[in-house]
Amino acid sequence: MHVPGLTRSPHARVELKVNGRSVELMVSHAATLLHVLRNDLGLNGPKYGCGLGQCGACTVHVDGVAARACVIPAHGVAGRSVTTLEGLGTRDRWHPVQQAFEDAQAAQCGYCLNGMVMQAAALLAREPSPGEARIRGELSGNLCRCGTHVEILSAVQRAALRMSKGADS
Repeated sequence: MHVPGLTRSPHARVELKVNGRSVELMVSHAATLLHVLRNDLGLNGPKYGCGLGQCGACTVHVDGVAARACVIPAHGVAGRSVTTLEGLGTRDRWHPVQQAFEDAQAAQCGYCLNGMVMQAAALLAREPSPGEARIRGELSGNLCRCGTHVEILSAVQRAALRMSKGADS
């Protein structure tokens, strides 16, 4: 419905913090957070998988909570803090979950890796010593087509142990 004198811009100015850095962007009302992260900010950690929030490849943290970037409108995260795989650790000092995934050789093709790592990091931030059933439940919404589930489980257990002993400090 068109109301004379009232026009709506197809874009919105969005300010948010991505990986600790403040950014301001003009985004389309139709743009998802995933599109902004990958296309506008050049971040490659979150992947496009299903586009429906069901596979987990696009998982990021929004204010510390694991979220599916492919289904979140970009304008919906205005004023929020977003962390991608690139912001979880640094090249010189990986997050303990990232290090554990490498140590356990928990990646084959690597497409699910972003979602698995981000989901696991969010779990361990909330619950430092989850049991195997809890880890499996938490990661059950993240799809891995290569079948490295045993290594992924081992990596999360390894990260939990490392973090509980303070090896991440």
